[in-house]
Order: sequence, then structure tokens, then C-alpha cells
Amino acid sequence: MAVKIELCAASIEAIEIAKKFNLDRIELCQDLEQGGLTPSAGLIQFAVARGIETHVLIRPRAGGFNYSALELEVMMNDILVAKKLGAKGVVVGVLQANFELDIAALKQLKEISEGLEITFHRAFDESIDWKKSIDSLVEIGFNRILTSGFATNVEIGMELLKQMANYANDRIEISPGGGVSAANVSRLISYIQPAAVHFSGTIKQILNEDSLFSETVLIVDEKRVVRILESIKSNQ
Repeated sequence: MAVKIELCAASIEAIEIAKKFNLDRIELCQDLEQGGLTPSAGLIQFAVARGIETHVLIRPRAGGFNYSALELEVMMNDILVAKKLGAKGVVVGVLQANFELDIAALKQLKEISEGLEITFHRAFDESIDWKKSIDSLVEIGFNRILTSGFATNVEIGMELLKQMANYANDRIEISPGGGVSAANVSRLISYIQPAAVHFSGTIKQILNEDSLFSETVLIVDEKRVVRILESIKSNQ
């Protein structure tokens, strides 16, 4: 079975690239410079209207993943918006202060996500016991886990990613993401044989350099995306 390709899309340009190359799905977000935050309703609507399988990141703020009751309320409202706008799935992650999974909160989010696919994002890599975390997410009913293998990137975490995939044993999808590049994606696919890989294909760029409000941002680079796609194709 061919590996599915998921682009982490944080802009109109990234959505258009996903459409151009007929990618399998996107994880839609905004503000990649902060690790990705919940996208606007308008951006969700734009992606869905392009006919792209859209999974919406539900992350109300930057920083860690231990959320207050009010933040969880906002997350649940965002899930309802994503569902109403036609998203295929949502991507969430909630931890307790001690970095164990917040089971009660995750059950709430899963319940309100009924009818959508649900992915646990790289907050997984901050959890304490990966086997326990996998078992818990299977029990709650999550579809997949996005992880770099408890490491800063998939290159470092590759061996543990293999162990995770073996332990999950098709009970839940282990989707490698974080530092996926043209240089490592072929080896990653051969070694782990994942159902999907996740990458953003971004570079740093100064946006509107002459403006008073200029910012250094991460933008999708089509050439980088193409190199990754070519490397994936050569493996299949």
C-alpha cells in the first residue's frame, strides 16, 4: 500500500500546493513559527472548498499542552466550527501538569469530535510513557498519533518510531512527523513502513521586509515539497 502524504499547511499557498500535487490530506493550522495554532474559520472553509481532505489543528495558544477549563471550552467550540465547515478530522493534544495524558479532557474532545477522525499531535512526544500513552489513545478511540519518536526530529527518533509502530500493531496509526526531509523520508518509509508521513516543506523568510510590521515567518517552499515527493515516489 502506498504511503499517504500529509502536508502541514499553514497558508493559502500551502493549500494550493497540496491541491496542485493532489496530496492525500493536510493538517491545517496557522502560525507555524509558534508550532502551529488553530486556523481561522475562513482558512478552513478555503481548504475544504478546494476539495482537500482537511484535518484541523485545535491548539488555542503556543507553549505547552496543559490547558485550563476555559481553554478546553474554546477547543471544543473550535472543533464544532471545524465540523460545521466540513473538515474530515481534528488534531488535538492535552497533557496534565505532570506530562501524562489528560484522559478526562481527551474523552471530552473525542466525544465532541464524533463523526470526525481524531489525531493526537506531537504533544505525544512530551508524554511520560509512550506505551501507556498509545494504549490510552487506542482505548479512547483516536485514529492516529503524530510523533517524531520522543525526539526533536524523526531522524533522531527513527529507532523508537519503529518500536512504536510495532507496539501499536495496527491498533492505531503511527504517523511520523517533525523534521521529515528529502534526505531522510525514503529511509523512514523503508524502515518504519508507516501508513502516512507528515511534513511542512517550509523555509524561513522575511515577510514584507520594508514594512514597519515585517516578520520572519516559515513559508512553504514548493521546491522543497517536490524534492520530498520525488524521494517518496522513488521508494514506492
